[in-house]
Amino acid sequence: MKSAIGIILIVVALILGYLGVTQIQESSNAVKVLGIELRAEDKGSKEAGFIQLGLGIVALAGGIYLVGKQKK
Repeated sequence: MKSAIGIILIVVALILGYLGVTQIQESSNAVKVLGIELRAEDKGSKEAGFIQLGLGIVALAGGIYLVGKQKK
């Protein structure tokens, strides 16, 4: 049972990692006008992306711990 929960945590961690990286990449945008680059960033979106990455790391660590734990 614990290994099944561990596998689910690992899958959730991969999904959260992907969503976090995607959100961080999409939080900024740049436009070149007359040779000048204008850049805008959404800091709230970037922070949410980092939170998702952090949760993904925690879920991955928990999943690896549960899968790697040996039955006694």
